[in-house]
Amino acid sequence: MRTRVSILILIFVMSATSVLNTDACTGLRLITEDGGVVVGRTLEFGLDPHSEILVFPAGKEITSSLADKSKGITYTSKYGIVGANGFGFDIHCDGINEAGLYVGLHYFPGYASYNQPDPSKYDVSMAAEDYGTWLLANFASVEEVKANYDKVFLVENPLEVLGNISIPAHFVIHDKTGACVVIEPLNKKLVIYDNPVGVFTNSPTFDWHVTNLNNYMNLSVINVEPFDFAGQKLRAPGEGSGLRGLPGDGTPPSRFVRAAIYSQSAVKQTTASLAVPQVFHLMNNFDIPVGSVRDVVKSEDGTKVFNEITSWTSVADLKNRTYSFKTYQGQQVCQIDIQKTLKAAKGNVRRISMDSGFAFKDVSKDFRK
Repeated sequence: MRTRVSILILIFVMSATSVLNTDACTGLRLITEDGGVVVGRTLEFGLDPHSEILVFPAGKEITSSLADKSKGITYTSKYGIVGANGFGFDIHCDGINEAGLYVGLHYFPGYASYNQPDPSKYDVSMAAEDYGTWLLANFASVEEVKANYDKVFLVENPLEVLGNISIPAHFVIHDKTGACVVIEPLNKKLVIYDNPVGVFTNSPTFDWHVTNLNNYMNLSVINVEPFDFAGQKLRAPGEGSGLRGLPGDGTPPSRFVRAAIYSQSAVKQTTASLAVPQVFHLMNNFDIPVGSVRDVVKSEDGTKVFNEITSWTSVADLKNRTYSFKTYQGQQVCQIDIQKTLKAAKGNVRRISMDSGFAFKDVSKDFRK
């Protein structure tokens, strides 16, 4: 019941605004010296999505989330999946499968376009929110995704809980080799792009973001050297002068540029395990503290202010098959071993709470000996 009430509150926010700006997710990837691939992302909403870890076993029969199940796909999962859902739905908005494939769903307002239901394609039809789970359940690599990504039919799925709109979404896919692609539903067709940069945000389209990087080719992590100017010695007042001009706001284009710079300049770690905390540190740059991004909704009932926050941050180690996360409410990092979890689930769908609480360790008397 708590989940349903929370969704209805979210609907009010969405339906009261002309453009849906409730999600400011940012994702990036690091590759380590041992060939490990570690992917991080944040998830932002104006309200707590009450995400849980959703565990799907291999061999599970999965049906689309369309209201009329007879008009959607039914299939059996080939791989076990572990990842985060939202608002109690049985879908993965972020997750990794036991083969080391990662999929992240990011908000894509103003661009996502879906088909109307077509009776001749009911057997391959699904909603956008189903697509990430379908990829994770069926494929082990980006190469396999490229060969099969458009073999399903994404249809409009207006949800009452979202003000009778379909979820505008696009997807980033990484595998354990370091390969990465982006899939976007544009003009009612799925469009796929290679993503060598490994970063991802929201609107506009992915190719626009890549082109926009050209505007920042002057940026460098190396400090600017002092130089003579009209007889005076000019020098930077402090560290970081090479990145002067790096966009610092929370818009998707600015976050894309920052994620690209930070991930490409990150010191390469020897192992994937060492890169996991490094990615968490990188993702801290995209945290939205409460109060810094606000939606002001005016209606006949008055004015309401909704503060967007980083609800949670996840880091997936595709080599060692771990999925780690921390939440706004609890900064303690929790880690899930994919194989251990799938084994412990014993073939059943299971859920793990993401709410760890904010704990302090009292070290007042922990003197060194």
